[in-house]
Amino acid sequence: MKISSLCYIERDNKYLMLHRVSKENDENAGKWIGIGGKFEEGESPEDCVCREVLEETGLTLTSYRYRGIVTFISNVWGTEYMHLFTSDAYTGEIKDCDEGVLEWIDKKKLSQLTLWEGDRIFLQLIDSDRPFFSLKLCYTDDTLTSAVLDGKTII
Repeated sequence: MKISSLCYIERDNKYLMLHRVSKENDENAGKWIGIGGKFEEGESPEDCVCREVLEETGLTLTSYRYRGIVTFISNVWGTEYMHLFTSDAYTGEIKDCDEGVLEWIDKKKLSQLTLWEGDRIFLQLIDSDRPFFSLKLCYTDDTLTSAVLDGKTII
């Protein structure tokens, strides 16, 4: 089981997205995702997201919002609990990321990117400003087979 944090950093109606093209044996290979990664010993969700954003982008979050928890179940990758954040305030300058290419993407163009199907669901939830949520996403290989939002099946 894995525990991670993920953040969608917003500026000018765009999100800073990471195109995962550089890491070997990457479960997110070729996909566009937010900024984040796995917990280190003793970290809270907030500690993890701030550290991961700094490591991957060079930015220091100065304000962020805890949006939900996403449970991923996969026959290939196992189970992961991901703490989901958004942020619209930070300091610093973006640096190159060793896990892929960072790019500001207009929110209206996100649907054109290669994303996990479940990511499309939680991106809509955060875009609609939904209160804190719990989303369970079940995958067989790369195919989303079910989604449960706050205990109710939606797919």
